[in-house]
Amino acid sequence: MNIEMAFSFQSTMFDFLKHEVVYMSPKPHHKTGIVVSGIYVFRSWLSTAFFLCAAYSTAHTADMSKLHDGFDGADFSSAGGLYYRENREQSAGTYRFQNAVKRTGAGALELSVKSLCKPLDGACSERAEIWEKTKLLVPYDVPVWYGFAVKFGEPIPVDNHRYLIAQWKREIGPYAQGDFSPYLGFRYSGGKLFVTVETNYHEPSDAQPVAGVCPVGTTPVWLRQDTNQMRALVVKPVGWMPADEERYTSCTDKVIVTDHGNPLPEVASGWIDFAVLSKPGPDGSGHIEVFANGKWIVTVRGTIGHADFGLGKNQYFKFGPYRDGAPDKWTLYYDDFVRSPVCEDVLKDKEACRLVAAHGVAQSTP
Repeated sequence: MNIEMAFSFQSTMFDFLKHEVVYMSPKPHHKTGIVVSGIYVFRSWLSTAFFLCAAYSTAHTADMSKLHDGFDGADFSSAGGLYYRENREQSAGTYRFQNAVKRTGAGALELSVKSLCKPLDGACSERAEIWEKTKLLVPYDVPVWYGFAVKFGEPIPVDNHRYLIAQWKREIGPYAQGDFSPYLGFRYSGGKLFVTVETNYHEPSDAQPVAGVCPVGTTPVWLRQDTNQMRALVVKPVGWMPADEERYTSCTDKVIVTDHGNPLPEVASGWIDFAVLSKPGPDGSGHIEVFANGKWIVTVRGTIGHADFGLGKNQYFKFGPYRDGAPDKWTLYYDDFVRSPVCEDVLKDKEACRLVAAHGVAQSTP
């Protein structure tokens, strides 16, 4: 049973249980004689339903096989486990397998979004994202490596606007309440690429950023208490100014960043080849590594991701242009997607993988 089947089962159980509560009158327990209400029985059935759904989704959706797609053919490779999701949210997007712009191999994937949202419609977005197939998703608490290369098409936007090029999220079940941002987001605005980590809200430290910089052991954070979230700024580009951090007005010691002294490449420089270790941990066990063009950018540790009621058991990755509504066309090219539990399958640098392993994350061996 995959996660869709599990959620279908869960939904069916809820429909049944709602009727049980409505029509079941209080009655004495068959042994103790204590009156047991319909609500008590509802909770008992509810616990059983969630236990079964959790067991199925954990046991039957975990897949740690290596995935790879170089986008060299006319469709997604069966070895890559990827697909383009056709739905209303992606109606502004298009995808195309082409060979004019490529990094390696015979081709690459072109993803574009066009203007679709009405002006000033803050609830509307435009996206053309590629998803992992549900049956291949990795459990939320399991470390896994992702690799992908991206190139910005012309014209490259330079406005201060919300753009994302890749994001990692936790599955959201049908009964989860809230709007959950990606626990790891590769974002772009004002001509600058940057990276954020999202987690549940925690009280900030006493320190405040000075010129956009927090004291050692803390990280700039945007507090979003109204959504029970906070967003940490974990990678800043060259030329990042205090004015760019107008939302990141607090510091947190829940997300700790080790900067390895290598800046993110400029988007105008051409292809950027990313290698990312994803290991969320809302309990404080989170660990993320970011490499770009073979250079170690940052290590992120601490409270990463969400632990809210109703969220699923798996993490998932999606990539492609995603933005708030804008009047023009935006195009990105992607190549060399890979996902593996083995560091060297993605990073292709044995010594770098050894150093990452020394940081404390268990690495699979070939």
